[in-house]
Amino acid sequence: MTGHPPIGASRYARRVRVPVPLAVEIAAAKAVAGLSRLAGAGGGTTVPGKLLWKLDPGAIDLLAARLPEGSAVISATNGKTTAAAMTADILRARFRLAHNRSGANLLSGVASTLLAAGDAELGLLEVDEGALPEVVQRVRPRALCLGNLFRDQLDRYGELELVAERWRETVSTLPPEAALVVNADDPQLSLFARATTFGIDDPGVSRKSLQHASDSKHCVRCGTPYEYASVYIGHLGDYRCPNCGHARPPLDIAARSIQLHGLDRVTFELVLPEGARRVSLGLAGLYNVYNALAAAALARALGAGADEIVAGLEGFAAAFGRFERIDVNGKTVLLLLVKNPAGANEVVRTLVEGGAPSLAVIALNDAIADGRDVSWIWDVDFEPLLDGLDTIVATGDRAAELALRCKYAGVEDDALVVEPDLERAVEIGLAKTPEGGELVVLPTYTAMLALRRIVAARPYWEDAA
Repeated sequence: MTGHPPIGASRYARRVRVPVPLAVEIAAAKAVAGLSRLAGAGGGTTVPGKLLWKLDPGAIDLLAARLPEGSAVISATNGKTTAAAMTADILRARFRLAHNRSGANLLSGVASTLLAAGDAELGLLEVDEGALPEVVQRVRPRALCLGNLFRDQLDRYGELELVAERWRETVSTLPPEAALVVNADDPQLSLFARATTFGIDDPGVSRKSLQHASDSKHCVRCGTPYEYASVYIGHLGDYRCPNCGHARPPLDIAARSIQLHGLDRVTFELVLPEGARRVSLGLAGLYNVYNALAAAALARALGAGADEIVAGLEGFAAAFGRFERIDVNGKTVLLLLVKNPAGANEVVRTLVEGGAPSLAVIALNDAIADGRDVSWIWDVDFEPLLDGLDTIVATGDRAAELALRCKYAGVEDDALVVEPDLERAVEIGLAKTPEGGELVVLPTYTAMLALRRIVAARPYWEDAA
């Protein structure tokens, strides 16, 4: 691929004079955001964008056009926040970025990010899979990264085949000069002829077979069940249709010789077209190898070299609420976001293989951002984790349903604490955590946001019985 042109000389550079109506709309949106912060209202990262979007949806197009180096967009069901944050760490020395780091990835969050762009040169936008078609239409990205598609929030998105079809329609609207990078291990993303592909190529970390909750098990061309040489996460792997021959395309960027080091890190050989480099990633789990591959592929499409990519990945710390450790009065809270079967199964797998804890808090909410339908918890293989726990604290708006799932998994009454209040649940968990120990917390999205606020607002935690 060609190197990146110097800043200011990009063929994507666009200098757009802000019309007076847009300037007025921006001022109004920022004023409302300031009032919202003063009032202590939640959703501060999206309030200005929501207002701007309502006033003039086309304003987002103009804001994106002001970025002299254009925009890059990344979307996936799982891992997009972490992959985007990794990409930001790789690119930060090269560009001044407008990046929605907090994970506000709907159109309102994108609008807020662009509103606050200041002197940013490049937009780096994590985008919700359902919002992707409109965001791409409006910001017209110079690079698009598609990470994976898993069944998630069926009440919002519908079946993943519908999402995949919308994505393919979206990709067809990209201009020829726009870079496209995709995870070739996902059959739903394997049909793009001009894409740069990434994936895992290491049978040593393969599962023995597809899990029961795997999604894309059938050929996207003829419907015949795939045969897998290797299965990595859910339906991601090295697949081939025995009927029509559709198979995983060759990998342009790959991870090989993967070594999982408990809950601390993972190392792997990053294979790029220009050569292989060993990477030590300060995050655990095979799913973070996929996130690193997505970041490497996208950053490379934006001009980053191998040295920049490796340095960015190795210097990366956990993203917002994703394998994030928070110090709390001599103890640690480890937040591991769970939101769908594929992602939750990988969190369970990582915890068990890294040395399962004896205590965990699981928080299940059903807000719109989580998905109203929580039946997905029955497709999560919680049993390997629950079998090793002495105490499980079930919390959140749907704590009762979560407790029922635990009971069906064989958890005894004396090992199960049901406490719907999030703050009280974490207090109970911390009280049972030894000094210097770590409390594992598995929250859904809105529960994660609430828990981070709770922890940040408390200068200390009192022991709770």
